[in-house]
Amino acid sequence: MPKTPQKHSHSGYEYIKSSGGIDEYRLKKNGLTVLLMLERSVPVVNVMVTYHVGSRNEALGYTGAAHLLEHLLFKGSRKFNKKNKNDITEVLETRGARLNASTWNDRTNYYELLSRDYLDEALAFEADRMRHAFLKESGRASEMTVVRNEFERGENSAFEALDKQMWASAYQAHPYHHSTIGWRSDIEHISIKRLKQFYDTFYWPNNATVSVLGDLDRTTALGKIAYYFGVHSRSPHEIPGMYTTEPKQEGERRTVVSRTGQSRIIAVAHKIPEGLHPDTYPLMVLGIILAGGKASRLYRALVDKGYATELFPWTMPFHDNGLFIIYAFLTPGTEHASVEKTIVSVYERIKKHGITEAELLRAKAVVAAETAFGRDGVYAIAGALNEAIAIGDWTFYTNFSKNIETVTREEVMRVAREYLVSDQATIGYCIPKSAKKLLSRIPSIKHSGR
Repeated sequence: MPKTPQKHSHSGYEYIKSSGGIDEYRLKKNGLTVLLMLERSVPVVNVMVTYHVGSRNEALGYTGAAHLLEHLLFKGSRKFNKKNKNDITEVLETRGARLNASTWNDRTNYYELLSRDYLDEALAFEADRMRHAFLKESGRASEMTVVRNEFERGENSAFEALDKQMWASAYQAHPYHHSTIGWRSDIEHISIKRLKQFYDTFYWPNNATVSVLGDLDRTTALGKIAYYFGVHSRSPHEIPGMYTTEPKQEGERRTVVSRTGQSRIIAVAHKIPEGLHPDTYPLMVLGIILAGGKASRLYRALVDKGYATELFPWTMPFHDNGLFIIYAFLTPGTEHASVEKTIVSVYERIKKHGITEAELLRAKAVVAAETAFGRDGVYAIAGALNEAIAIGDWTFYTNFSKNIETVTREEVMRVAREYLVSDQATIGYCIPKSAKKLLSRIPSIKHSGR
């Protein structure tokens, strides 16, 4: 068996693997996963802690818990708080740092982009709030109103309202059914006791990945991470998995959002596999061919002909099976049913005749450009890396371009035939209330099978 390369040998760590300039280690003491990437073009570092918990780990009664907890973790911790006059957000912001956090279906992450001189401060802060965050009723009450306002802003968006209904209709059992922000009643009534329980269940080193990217020395960085995070033990319990799977869909589903306003939107969604499935790559290429830019098929069929003002394709991979969605924002007077029929007919042509070599090459070029933009600095890299961590394998990010490049025309045609079928479809309309009476005249559009 070959020996571990010397450059990856560090006391207290187990070296796991390397890919695309990123090295993975595991802190032996507590199971913390560590990712390091050296990028010395500018004297900054990006510190990011990704917890393997998101809204998929919630259930009815405490939906939105991961997101509300994210807010509470900025209320101070045992070492860093306003009483001690060292509230870390204020300290780092006065030093020019950019720091924030976000929550989504499969993860919660916290990050600081700052001068390399302040790496210790960022690591010390993140390590302290990993296990010693202040979780108080006063903080819950104040942040609940902030989150509720965020929820209400989303409710005022016709697109977000339709998107929420699409996922709630497509998923019956799986927690992707509810949005990350949660249902309003849960936001308002979840107790601080329940939030503490959520925190004590998931916020442990062995359920987290610490990524440090930028102008750093590998040995020094690993030593600092071990110093600050090594004070914590592994969780005293097994981190609970999410074992609910979505039952097989046995027919087309439909949902309608009717509200005051002028927004006219149609969404056509189909079930697709989990993000690490090899079909993710041809599906992402298919999404670009269908609705990625002015040369795409649906842009020419809908926008160029005046039926839609904008298209938005959704092919984001998740930890579990996701959705392939096309959103079309309709022009005044355009009927939803006619646009739906056009979208389905474009699908059928690809399923029957495939795509051209020129379309394939254009789609790959678009992915290559977007990937390059996503490597514009350690902040951008950390953001993309975070999503790969969330779906279950950070090398999804480093190997993404290579896997897209191997996609063939035959694979694109195959996934269109396999996944863009009526039994796996969810159709959504957003209709102004003044046009609601038209619903009685909207025909049921039937998709052909495989």
